[in-house]
Amino acid sequence: MTKDMSRADGAGPVGGVSLASYLDSSGRSDALTGGVRLIPVETPAGTFRVWTKRVGNNPRVKVLLLHGGPGITHEYFEACDSWLPAAGVEYTYYDQLGSSYSDQPEAPELWELPRFVDEVEQVRSALGLGKENFFLLGQSWGGILAIEYALKHQEHLRGLIVSNMMASVPAYNAYAKDVLMPRMDPDVLSEIQRLEAEGNHEHPRYMELLVPHHYEHHVLRMPAAEWPEPVNRAFRHLNPKVYVPMQGPSELGASGKLVDWDRTADLASIEVPTLVMGAKHDTMDPAHLEGMAKSFARGRYHHCPEGSHLAIYDDQKSYFEGLLGFLRDVDSGAF
Repeated sequence: MTKDMSRADGAGPVGGVSLASYLDSSGRSDALTGGVRLIPVETPAGTFRVWTKRVGNNPRVKVLLLHGGPGITHEYFEACDSWLPAAGVEYTYYDQLGSSYSDQPEAPELWELPRFVDEVEQVRSALGLGKENFFLLGQSWGGILAIEYALKHQEHLRGLIVSNMMASVPAYNAYAKDVLMPRMDPDVLSEIQRLEAEGNHEHPRYMELLVPHHYEHHVLRMPAAEWPEPVNRAFRHLNPKVYVPMQGPSELGASGKLVDWDRTADLASIEVPTLVMGAKHDTMDPAHLEGMAKSFARGRYHHCPEGSHLAIYDDQKSYFEGLLGFLRDVDSGAF
């Protein structure tokens, strides 16, 4: 452990990096831009650019962040700035194609899961990430993308983190129907379902009902008026042209292209160290998530007892202790 990044609690920097080396960007191709790179991505509809921003330097531990949605942005991950630099973890923000900081082509044929997997591989290659240092963290939809990436390209991974995402959308929909919906005020649920049946997802009343009766209980357990600014910014920048075709318009389950996605039977083939992160009040069934961790060849489950879908905010200390513990254990060989 290097002296200038040691901590009073004895938890030193992941990868043994010193403060000077963590902050030193000399010789990096992105030094001029403060870590920002626009990476060209080849697609069937042409070449487009996606936005990335690296924070810190650590030759052994580099985390690429896959945001949710699809079609939201990296912005809600900004909570990482309060935890990962102090631990010496290098991490890269990344807006997937179609999201706010990246190109947003009018090309509906691009919003397909295999195409997104290929995009992540192109980003990995451009950033120079590999087996010796590459950790992939996917939250919500990003968890689907991370699982799919690992199934196709795990030879490049040092570790995988699946945060707040079940391995089966049908199981997620069943949990929403059988567990979450019955907990709602039946009159409120009836009105939400009526609006959905009428296709009135854009009606102001829809969110007026969902925010206090669903979001504040299962998405982010704070009064909406107190939601952190990065979360509000990310939701404000959501691209419905990506989100709706893949997730569907309903906020009480999935109904788009992902409706039949299920990789439960394939998790055992992922052999890299894997952390599954869940929370007591999540939209995702924590029992399913704990079972997922046992299905991976080398899995661990971390539970956030006070958290919801965005436990990265409403159970932040637990969330980052679980993440950093995993990174330290993998890096030290103790996993």
